[in-house]
Amino acid sequence: MPSQRLTKRRTLPVNTPLVDRSPPEVRTQRRRLRACHECDWVSALPPLSSGEKASCPRCSHVLVTRHRYPAQRSMALAIASLIALIVAVSFPFISFTVSGVSNRIELTQTATTLIGFHQPIVAIAIIMTIVVLPAVYLFGVLWLQFGLLRDHPLPFSRDIARTLAHLTPWMMADVFIIGALVSLIKIAGLADVELGISFWGFCVFALLLLMTTQSIDADWMWFSLEGEPLAPDGTQTGIPAAGQGLTGCPTCGLINRLSPQGRGHCIRCHEKLHQRLPHSLQRTWALLGASAIMYIPANVYPIMTTTSLGNSSPSTIIGGVVQLIQMGSWPIAAVIFIASVIVPVGKLVALTWLCLVVRRSSVLNAQSRTRLYRLTEFIGRWSMVDVFVVAILVALIRAGSLMSITPGPAALAFGSVVVLTMLAAMTFDPRLIWDTSPPHRNSLRHFLLRRKAATKEPVDG
Repeated sequence: MPSQRLTKRRTLPVNTPLVDRSPPEVRTQRRRLRACHECDWVSALPPLSSGEKASCPRCSHVLVTRHRYPAQRSMALAIASLIALIVAVSFPFISFTVSGVSNRIELTQTATTLIGFHQPIVAIAIIMTIVVLPAVYLFGVLWLQFGLLRDHPLPFSRDIARTLAHLTPWMMADVFIIGALVSLIKIAGLADVELGISFWGFCVFALLLLMTTQSIDADWMWFSLEGEPLAPDGTQTGIPAAGQGLTGCPTCGLINRLSPQGRGHCIRCHEKLHQRLPHSLQRTWALLGASAIMYIPANVYPIMTTTSLGNSSPSTIIGGVVQLIQMGSWPIAAVIFIASVIVPVGKLVALTWLCLVVRRSSVLNAQSRTRLYRLTEFIGRWSMVDVFVVAILVALIRAGSLMSITPGPAALAFGSVVVLTMLAAMTFDPRLIWDTSPPHRNSLRHFLLRRKAATKEPVDG
């Protein structure tokens, strides 16, 4: 009797996820769908491994970044950042000596000294951006990740997670380090400068804080906190969300259905939702106008006044750049000129141009305009370098008539320019750039966009 060969049927391991590999346009499932925050394109997230990111196929905006051990990694970095911050505020920051007169300051004195010179608003802005907001952010990260590691989120985790997304742009520890380096170079030839433990601690803190913000896996975090509800019934990929009465939550990424008036709340994180940011162009124009007006006194009035041997010498922003060039500090002069002149003026011009041409876009120039918007949003905070320079010098250089530096009215005006331009970038809705873009359905590009939900790219981590 001939032997019968038995073939063993291949079985999948237990709990193996089933992946829908069909084109996104023919999918019937409603999981893992996202609407891009910058172009409103609906796409389906592909399966991601550690160290990969999913980008929008239309505008290349990063939708999701996956990290290895996200909770443990973020918690460890947050703890290390808080330790470095404690060191930074507990020890001397910088000290200087000139003609037998010395002075030593702590980190917090860079803000508190300004109050004595009738600059409380600038002082509050400095202490909030370099100490308070970063500390709140780090404690929030610890609160969230500790609950997730216990598989039992702590109270108010949802509200804290939503708040963290709004704090990130306003933390400027890394910008403060650049301001400190510029200050040191300015006074290096006038006095003996000694860096304290706090300075090195703050440098470590700024680096760890940046790593902490980059380590947050928002997609995983929101899934662990609140799960992932299904996308609304009838959601189609490969087309914009607005035409379907949908929008993507800017905080947690979930697609939600809006009311007929174009409003709603996210069912997962309870963030307010709008089809488009209300009165986006009007608010952007108003903020741009206010920042342009404030930029005039910021350059006309002195940003600081230097007193040496009884002689007072006021210095404007441009005057400080010229002085650095005369001292031979070309690299520092270039940094100040770029941060204080090129960046604010560039932001004003770029956002003004985007507001003017937002209604006249095509697919090709919509991509370039979106990249321009990303650039303006990224560089805005770096204009605070000059304000931080003034704060450090005012706190440090206090030797009476021998040598002292006092802040000028331009410090408040320039700080207002930075804040107003940042708010202008936030109120501008980049999805408006794509709303009038012709579809070009017969083009190769449109065909490729319709064949994939999201591109998957490797990242570090």
